[in-house]
Amino acid sequence: MEAVLKNKVIIGTRGSALALWQAEWVKDRLEKLSPGINIELNKIRTTGDKILDVPLAKVGGKGLFVKEIEEALLEGTADIAVHSMKDVPTEFPLGLHLAVICEREDPRDAFISRLSDGRFQVPAFDALPHGSVIGTSSLRRSCQILCKRPDLKIQQLRGNLNTRLKKLDEGRFDAIILAAAGVKRLGWDKRITEILPPEISLPAIGQGAVGIECRIGDAAIHSLINQLNHAETAICVTAERALLKRLEGGCQVPIAAHARLHDGIITIDGLVGSVTGDRIVKDRIEGNLDRAESLGVQLAENLLALGAKEILDEVYGRNEPPVNGEISS
Repeated sequence: MEAVLKNKVIIGTRGSALALWQAEWVKDRLEKLSPGINIELNKIRTTGDKILDVPLAKVGGKGLFVKEIEEALLEGTADIAVHSMKDVPTEFPLGLHLAVICEREDPRDAFISRLSDGRFQVPAFDALPHGSVIGTSSLRRSCQILCKRPDLKIQQLRGNLNTRLKKLDEGRFDAIILAAAGVKRLGWDKRITEILPPEISLPAIGQGAVGIECRIGDAAIHSLINQLNHAETAICVTAERALLKRLEGGCQVPIAAHARLHDGIITIDGLVGSVTGDRIVKDRIEGNLDRAESLGVQLAENLLALGAKEILDEVYGRNEPPVNGEISS
């Protein structure tokens, strides 16, 4: 018996400008692929949106930017949830799963310095004066930056893209670091001073990719959204998330990974660092793309053997096992 789609499909989403861009993009794609479909957005305020005065690493908890949206899926007030993949935990509530991973934007980080008379005051990361103040809420970014430049001062930066750029322009920071994907999607490309190479800042797990979560048994919804799955992105993000799950990664520790495909071979870079950036463990692995997930796990094992275990033990202790799944980036 063929699954019948409801007259109206509801997308659960956060209310930030970037989240709405992503939800509208999914809505537009689905409407073009299935003419006549009625799609609405349900804007949901998550715990992560409510807590703006505390670093996310200190808040802790699971799924700070997805929990309330997942509750809407379970309650039936949303049919699909559109997420930034870097916010999605590796484990899901009973009855829900990650059904689709859409094509990835640029996964790298963007270095943005202040403008003066239309020119960047600091033309590149390497040109930052001694003691410059950098704004970021990400332990992953600050760890890698401090490893390269321990003289820099890191200050917390929360809020939506407009808020962060405004704080930069007001002179609170010499530069800020954001996900390039979000800056590009919202049309602020010209504000990017430099795209940071992975050698300076290895990206967050899933950064730049959009995921769609839904109820496991909803066949009609699956039939609708499966058209948006991007195989290459899904393979790469799955490998990165396998590493994260094995490391039991949480927002209290800097973890990064970046996977890419070329001629049927997947290459994955992984990193675990101390919060202060004084210790960073890196490694790389490659193999056939059909082994993507197992390679992600093996890379995590390699990192643990190289010293990541000691870093993770110090951050978490081992009396209270961490909840895997999210990284503040």
